[in-house]
Amino acid sequence: MTLISEDLIRRLASVKSQGSPVVSLYLDVDGRRFPRYEDCELRAERMVKRATGRNSVNGEVLSPADIGRIGDQIKHGVDRSHTRGLAIFSCAAEDLWEVIELPVPVRDQLVVNRTPHVRQLETMADESKTFGVLIVDKQRARMFVFELGQLVDKSELFDALPRGDDTQGDRDRGRQRHTFEAATHQHLRRAAHVAFEVYKQHPFDHLIIGAPDEISHEIENDLHTYLRARIAARVSVPTNASENAIRQAALEVEDDVERRLRGELVNRIREHAGAASGAVSGLERTLGALTERRVDTLVVSDGFEAEGWRCTSCGHLATLGRRCSLCDNEMELVHDVVEEAIEEAVNQHCRIVVAADNPDLDVMGRIGALLRY
Repeated sequence: MTLISEDLIRRLASVKSQGSPVVSLYLDVDGRRFPRYEDCELRAERMVKRATGRNSVNGEVLSPADIGRIGDQIKHGVDRSHTRGLAIFSCAAEDLWEVIELPVPVRDQLVVNRTPHVRQLETMADESKTFGVLIVDKQRARMFVFELGQLVDKSELFDALPRGDDTQGDRDRGRQRHTFEAATHQHLRRAAHVAFEVYKQHPFDHLIIGAPDEISHEIENDLHTYLRARIAARVSVPTNASENAIRQAALEVEDDVERRLRGELVNRIREHAGAASGAVSGLERTLGALTERRVDTLVVSDGFEAEGWRCTSCGHLATLGRRCSLCDNEMELVHDVVEEAIEEAVNQHCRIVVAADNPDLDVMGRIGALLRY
């Protein structure tokens, strides 16, 4: 499984083919939705046939060599016990061949352009927050770390409570209760220590706590301050829950966290752009900020595409052509200037966020940015 990193995305985005164009193909191979792998192969074939039938895509002609080796790769198959999506980038003329197996589904897409189409990868990189999950009761503790829905670490702890005796008197039962409480306190402290040791080995962005009400406050107090600051949610999951149930609880929390953070980010852009200070909204102003290298965080509506212009001399992106406003050289029409903007943002080391179903961003023109200055 390939790690989706900013370095990988930046390396792909830096490829600029001067000869044959780059073919980028995303294919959903999730076995939960497509039990027969043959159906995945058929969908890939249809995408290729549609592109080939148009003779050109984005004004570029598909290379038979690239189409051939992409087809061979898909027919070779994947291990779908772990792989839910495929991303393939091919350009024989530039010696580019990248096959990325992903633990999450992707949207079927085939793009032919002078550069790799990295938007879906960038979305995953932005969403790939790591979640720790601590499930604990009075005797057992289980610690998990998930990244992109995949388990990357797991630790378990069991501390048996002292056995009681129903024939004891009140005084003895009182001492036994005190012993139980002391053992529980010690167990919770050990569980908090295990969680911190896991964090040091595999740092995570957010922590989810699952504990009965009578001990939830104590376990949170026992956590290291680093972990307390990362508590994102509390869930009702027993310590004997299956790994899949725990993963599903983590994914639901992750969705809620990401939705809230995106909403807060869009609100910041709306407020600052309205005050004409620290943010811009709309395609023209955002492209201008990228040209000036002022963008800190680029936010784009999922699926937003628009025609635009790119200067063949200085690379300036604009909504209007045909002469570059910076160097007065000829510009070329590009069928998706939004993707060009994302690639430029990657190369400028900007943070990129793709927001789905956010009406506030749609009203602002489906794209905006927080600025460095």
